[in-house]
Amino acid sequence: MKPTLELIVSGTVQGVGFRWATKQVAEHLGINGSVENLPDGTVRVLAQGEHHQLDKFVDQIRKAPSSAAEVTDLSLRFVKHEAFHQFTTI
Repeated sequence: MKPTLELIVSGTVQGVGFRWATKQVAEHLGINGSVENLPDGTVRVLAQGEHHQLDKFVDQIRKAPSSAAEVTDLSLRFVKHEAFHQFTTI
């Protein structure tokens, strides 16, 4: 099974197209998983792929894939999760 990385993204990441842009980046890199807004104003991303894909994905998320977004903090950890078959926005 491919590794799954959980990202909690802080900053200006809600209401600025961040989830849509994150989905586009994931699909471009062949990442499966999900992205969702959390009640505290952060965004949670579950990204599943090969390590080299995940490295590229995290680099692009740090740079805020939406032009209106600003990432001020990003926490990462590997989690156990069943296999994803696509990337979805929740």
